[in-house]
Amino acid sequence: MRSRTRNTTLGMTTAALIGIAAFAAQPAAAAWYPVNFHFDTGFTAGFFFPGSAPAGADDWSCRPSAAHPEPVVLVHGTLENGNDNWGGAAPLLADNGYCVYTFDYGGPSASSPVQGLNSVEGGAAVLASFVDRVRAATGAAKVDLVGHSQGGMMPRYYIKNLGGADKVAKLVALSPSNNGTTLDGITELASRLGALEPGNAFLSGPCDACVEQEVGSSFLTALNAGGETVPGIQYTVITTKDDEVVTPYTSAFLPAAPNVTDITVQDQCALDQSDHLEIAYDPVALTDVLNALDPAHPQPIPCQIVLPVTGPVIG
Repeated sequence: MRSRTRNTTLGMTTAALIGIAAFAAQPAAAAWYPVNFHFDTGFTAGFFFPGSAPAGADDWSCRPSAAHPEPVVLVHGTLENGNDNWGGAAPLLADNGYCVYTFDYGGPSASSPVQGLNSVEGGAAVLASFVDRVRAATGAAKVDLVGHSQGGMMPRYYIKNLGGADKVAKLVALSPSNNGTTLDGITELASRLGALEPGNAFLSGPCDACVEQEVGSSFLTALNAGGETVPGIQYTVITTKDDEVVTPYTSAFLPAAPNVTDITVQDQCALDQSDHLEIAYDPVALTDVLNALDPAHPQPIPCQIVLPVTGPVIG
């Protein structure tokens, strides 16, 4: 009787120790980041902190998983920075298991909240250096790029002219200026961002990138000559009929090709009224981003009322 009790106790103790060891061997749960789907609050929260990463981004110890082998580099737009542009996408991507990185380019200084002013070529050179840094840190052979506005077009210069074709797997662009916009569009962008910037002390100055993004510019003519895409890279363009900056909104699209997908958010959800600014925070557009990065596991489109600038009415 005593022997049976002792054996039972030893068995229970052994099982408990095995259970504790197994629990201890499990990796720590990944942080879960709240996702902001409202451009106005996301922009104002990040504007004064250029160089700082939005939630979920710039964990240099992150190692890509087998499910998501390419780290994601987020490329901000004109007059924005990596913090205020990506307060929605960065945490969403991190929550979905991606290694996510942001950076600033094209500002008058590293501390300026207004970035993306200098030449597109210069911005592409900064992107090239940053991609190499991400690849070295993560061990990944290639990255995926997600860009907004100028940030959706500028990577095409990097891919075509600076060796990016062998280092990029996918380019996902939100309302990119692929075929240019009007000067009125650039002026509208500056006006809207100036009205939103806390204290209304929006910085202004020369903007070479603005000139290069005008319809018919010599820069865009050269960039688009010989074809707007290269083989081996998957391109996705996501835009909105209510874009007031890249006008007409169809100028964002890339020419039809097997490796190109052009999406208009209203074709999926008529309730979505995202404009040029909100689209980088829009739950519909950001779901399209997730699906473009991982087409084998598509997520349902969360159709809902989304207003320009201020975002979803509910949630």
